[in-house]
Amino acid sequence: MTTIQEGGRAARRRAEFRMRPRRSPATPLLAVLWAGAAAVLGLWWHTTPSVTATAEWITGAGRITGLLAGYATAVVIALMARVPSLERQIGSDRVARWHAMAGRYTVSLILAHAALILWGYAEQSGTPLLDQALTVVLDYPDMLKATIATGLFLLIAAVSASGVRRRTRYEVWYYLHLLTYAAVFLGFWHQLSTGAEFAAEPAARTAWYAMYGTVTALLVWYRFAVPVRLNLRHRLRVVGTREEAPGVTSVIMEGRRLDRLDAEAGQFFRWRFMAPKLRWASHPYSLSAPPREGRLRITVKAAGDHSSALARLEPGTRVWAEGPYGALTAARRQRVRGDRRGHSTKVLLLAGGVGITPLRTLFETIPARPGDLTLIYRARRQEDLALWSELESIARRRRARLLSAVNGPGGARPEITAERLCRILPDIARHDVYLCGPAGLAEEFRTTLREAGVPARRIHHESFEL
Repeated sequence: MTTIQEGGRAARRRAEFRMRPRRSPATPLLAVLWAGAAAVLGLWWHTTPSVTATAEWITGAGRITGLLAGYATAVVIALMARVPSLERQIGSDRVARWHAMAGRYTVSLILAHAALILWGYAEQSGTPLLDQALTVVLDYPDMLKATIATGLFLLIAAVSASGVRRRTRYEVWYYLHLLTYAAVFLGFWHQLSTGAEFAAEPAARTAWYAMYGTVTALLVWYRFAVPVRLNLRHRLRVVGTREEAPGVTSVIMEGRRLDRLDAEAGQFFRWRFMAPKLRWASHPYSLSAPPREGRLRITVKAAGDHSSALARLEPGTRVWAEGPYGALTAARRQRVRGDRRGHSTKVLLLAGGVGITPLRTLFETIPARPGDLTLIYRARRQEDLALWSELESIARRRRARLLSAVNGPGGARPEITAERLCRILPDIARHDVYLCGPAGLAEEFRTTLREAGVPARRIHHESFEL
């Protein structure tokens, strides 16, 4: 075993070769989404011949925000659908952040729409705002449903706020979040029944139905039909559990035809164990070994009620899995001119704590020549190095470098600095680097790697705080 030592002098290195960066699939997708928003604004412009009075300006602003809110709602649902091409190419964590951001925009647009429309209508009719609000809610078609939908959206936004989210049990947050579907259903109908744009343009009405119909189809297929098919096909059950380190447990599962699971090293599934107090919660855990011999394995650190209970799972417990998800795979490697495979040949894996699980599968499977693969594993104590014997075996077989960074006998923390990384790997800037660990440690790693000269596009990380 090799250990990172204290000491060393500054040795920042910069890349001295040309790279051909891999184009991010997020760019064309964002272009499509913004083009959709532009089309919505174009619809309003086309159906609004002139705006003169103040009340018309206010009402027009209410119509714009309402159209954009309807469009953003469809985007929010599409980002909840767990479409494989998005999950694998862009990354589950990034899609989740987009979903959260789109949700905030949607709620803001809904509130602006309601306020502006009521204000504009009150100005036009010369009635008090409260009286106008009661008239709209009680007398306009489908407006009572829309009002309930708005209340549901506000409830979901409240429990999703970062301060509230941290204090709310995952299960409570998850099931309240499912009310989004009810809110969308209730709010959809008033868009068509009261929207002047759709009354004036039948083609726009058809396009709106098509957009929501497509999003609904994606949701039903990928959130419900595909998981049902996966679990009927593979019929996963727990074989047993094994302690890998203090508070770290591996769960071994078996199933049928796992060779058709199409899971890549570095990916994760959302797991639901059909045991008391576990069956109502679904949590993301990475595979800690490639599927083989009809078995799957995850390795989990006890960090809460759900993860702690996994150590007590009984053999034969049925498992419901959804996935695979995630983009922390070999496909993220950058392309370099002159390489026949189209990838860089050198890889560094940086793991912190139980973040070793996806990197352990990459350590075993990612293509690399002997001597071009390095794994550095950060843990507090020697006994916290989970799966260490397996890592040593893989390192010997692949002739890879395996290093650990653990606290000293007095608790001294060995810092993984840019200078030390450059001493270990003088050509570190030519490596693709995969990170996995607690959020704070991963951010520390990222900063250190940038200081060491590693381009940002070569640093690959996926957060599991979804």
